[in-house]
Amino acid sequence: MADHAQALAAEIQPVESTAVQEPAPLPVEHWSLGLRIAFRFCVAYFTLFGLSNQILGGLFVIPKLNIPELSAFWPLRHITFWTAAHVFRIKRDLVYTGSGSGDKTFDWVLAFCLLVIAAAVTCVWSILDRRRENYVTFHKWFRLALRFMLASEMFLYGVAKAIPLQMPFPYLSRLLEPYGNFSPMAVLWSSVGASHSYEIFTGFAETLGGILLLMPRTTTLGALVCLADMIQVFTLNMTYDVPVKLFSFHLILFSLFLLAPDIRRLLDFFFTDRIVAPSQQPPLFRSLRANRMAVIFQVAFGLYLMGMGIYSGIDAWHQYGEGRPKPSLYGIWNVEEMSIDGQIHPPLLTDKDRWRRIIFDFQSFASFQRPDDSLTGFGSAINDKDKSLTLTKGSDKNWKANFTYARPATDQLELNGSMDGHQVQMKLKLLDRDKFTLVNRGFHWINEYPFQR
Repeated sequence: MADHAQALAAEIQPVESTAVQEPAPLPVEHWSLGLRIAFRFCVAYFTLFGLSNQILGGLFVIPKLNIPELSAFWPLRHITFWTAAHVFRIKRDLVYTGSGSGDKTFDWVLAFCLLVIAAAVTCVWSILDRRRENYVTFHKWFRLALRFMLASEMFLYGVAKAIPLQMPFPYLSRLLEPYGNFSPMAVLWSSVGASHSYEIFTGFAETLGGILLLMPRTTTLGALVCLADMIQVFTLNMTYDVPVKLFSFHLILFSLFLLAPDIRRLLDFFFTDRIVAPSQQPPLFRSLRANRMAVIFQVAFGLYLMGMGIYSGIDAWHQYGEGRPKPSLYGIWNVEEMSIDGQIHPPLLTDKDRWRRIIFDFQSFASFQRPDDSLTGFGSAINDKDKSLTLTKGSDKNWKANFTYARPATDQLELNGSMDGHQVQMKLKLLDRDKFTLVNRGFHWINEYPFQR
């Protein structure tokens, strides 16, 4: 009888050991109160900031279409104007579009308004959602959005340097302008533009950061590269007074937000002997197939952003970059002889009516240099068929100048016509651009003297 009971127990035992058991539910991750509040504020502020400036247009790149910044419209513009007038007591009219500067008074007041709005949103959100334990799901999706917000700007600025376009080689007028007249920003732009190899290197570094942000596995490395890139850019903006200080600082904040979940792992890797734990970032979806499709979509969208950046950069290179069409009178022309109303004007430094040089660098713009080296710009239209030159002045619609020109030789030019109601004749000689040291110096492996010209 005992043997029979043992046999029965042996038959039952395998059945019990192979029984399917329900998996234990995963514990709910608890975020501290400070972490939850900080996350809510970052979501509110970064979202408002991204919608109020060029980031929105950088995410939806369409050739020949510029998406306007929402800060120029109601209600953000009106809130900013009201705050400037009633909080900061600014009485003058604020410039909010078209200046090319990212550090306008409007931009700083707008940033203050966004901070206040984000703080208010955080307070209301914290009250209404006070019982939530964490924002794990929200965080992974917001982190995805922030990755592409940052990547789009890295592509924008990276491609503009890699072509290169952002800092072009010094224009003809820059070659003539006294160095002491340069602004700090002009010094930076000219020095970087004079070295295409360095500008291209920095462009590839910024583009690399954007590429690494496209894939989840390389996001941390991409955020580190972007952080290094933007710290350098922000430092240059601060030390050379480049008016992109506010924007570049926010790109640093974007990079730090992306790095925040891996801060402990990075500290362990660089500063301790502890084993670095694997990443705890949850995937976007539960199924492996869905996550693979998400990665493919992320890479495809990122390549689209980069492709549009390259397309726009090449188009700009041919429109106003170094690949632009040059005017037929392109070059620096020294005024060797000039007469006004039949009276010859010698090249005296005190003669403000006398021109020293004329620079034709763009098809619709010309620069005139006086004997004291000051430069004046005019709109220009050259008609090669009629051999005529028309000049206009944007600040004075009644001002006009019309000349006919002749070129007795390739390096000689004669202008005859009227300028602001006076008869003017000029004889000019072409200055060889290649004689400038900045143009002809080139690269040398061997330098016997550090300041050799």
